[in-house]
Amino acid sequence: QVQLVESGGGLVQAGGSLRLSCAASGRTFSSYAMGWFRQAPGKEREFAAHISRSGLSTYYVNSVKGRFTISRDNAKNTMYLQMNSLKPEDTAVYYCAAAGNPRVATTPGLYDYWGQGTQVTVSS
Repeated sequence: QVQLVESGGGLVQAGGSLRLSCAASGRTFSSYAMGWFRQAPGKEREFAAHISRSGLSTYYVNSVKGRFTISRDNAKNTMYLQMNSLKPEDTAVYYCAAAGNPRVATTPGLYDYWGQGTQVTVSS
């Protein structure tokens, strides 16, 4: 079992920045590839970013590429999502997830563990 807890969400104006954190406990954090997803009201959960177990490889959905940066610190069992140049359409609940499969995964069903989510609201 892996327990994931997100933090760092909040209300920010368009153009601003936020840094989300995902703290992991339980099994070895570095054994899991990690991802960030987001879900806006009335919409399906969508993939945002993925990071490999080592942290050396990352992958982003086009809508956040160049604005968001995913990273991890395996010594601290923590993953991050630095979000810059935020837009109102980035408003959503953001979830972190862990996958035992090391391949890049953009589908929620391919992840094994999920956090409870943190709300990000971007005002115009």
